Amino acid sequence: MPVLALVLVIVAAVLHAAWNVLLKTSGDPLRTAVRLQAIGTAVLVPLAVVAWFLNGRPPIEPAGLALALGSGVLEAAYFLCLSAAYARGDLSLVYPIARGTAPLLAIGIGVLVLGETLGLPASIGVGCLVAGILLVARPWRALQAAGRQHRGAIGFALATGASIAAYSAVDRVGVRLVAPWLYGAALAIFATAILAAVVVVGRRTGVLSTPEPNGRPTSAWRDGTAGVLSLTAYLLILFAYSLAPLAAVAPLRESGIVIAAAWGAARLGESSGRREAMTRIAAAALVVLGAVLLGVAG
Repeated sequence: MPVLALVLVIVAAVLHAAWNVLLKTSGDPLRTAVRLQAIGTAVLVPLAVVAWFLNGRPPIEPAGLALALGSGVLEAAYFLCLSAAYARGDLSLVYPIARGTAPLLAIGIGVLVLGETLGLPASIGVGCLVAGILLVARPWRALQAAGRQHRGAIGFALATGASIAAYSAVDRVGVRLVAPWLYGAALAIFATAILAAVVVVGRRTGVLSTPEPNGRPTSAWRDGTAGVLSLTAYLLILFAYSLAPLAAVAPLRESGIVIAAAWGAARLGESSGRREAMTRIAAAALVVLGAVLLGVAG
């Protein structure tokens, strides 16, 4: 895995965790999702148009646009499921399950569907990454401990993970047909339009309910910040897909789970005891080892 791709994915993971905190702590996650998507698209599209002209207006492959449309549908589904999960459960429950499920599915898609192959060092690296993520997320414990009020959140979190794996596979192909920045702009337009239409129609017809506020009221500043963070993180991932295989990028992009857990255990005292703190730090070490192995394999 190229060093540049490694850096892009790690930075994207940190930014992704940050905007998810803003989404969860908003009063209405679904409404915030629409706003952050719209703001991100409003920032990206003009820049992409200028870059397109500066690069001599290169032709855009119709197949690439079709993939961007398909990914836009999956992105809209992702935001719907993620917002529903956050409206029903805690960040610490939803985020690890949603993000931890995705790499397992993405690896299977990359290897079995897209025909990608990983050498022995890369395979060991992926294994270390997945093991580290699971040691922190421990979805089996969440499933056992969650009461009835959280079961809906778990279901939507699992659906979020499935949508992540699906659009990751589509994007991995799309950025090989269209430049990542141009593909990302088309994808942002499609995803924002589809998500906004579904939310407007769903709320007016009562299919999508408006949840009770579960956090601080939303503001244009918070939504704008979340939109920029989300957009930047996703563009970094698209560029990484153009440099490295899906089966290598997908697990590493979830390292934000372990980074946050290790920081909380070492600096914020979030662990219940020394044993749990050491487990989280060991999981973080596994992610670092996995990242190194992927970098050496590239």
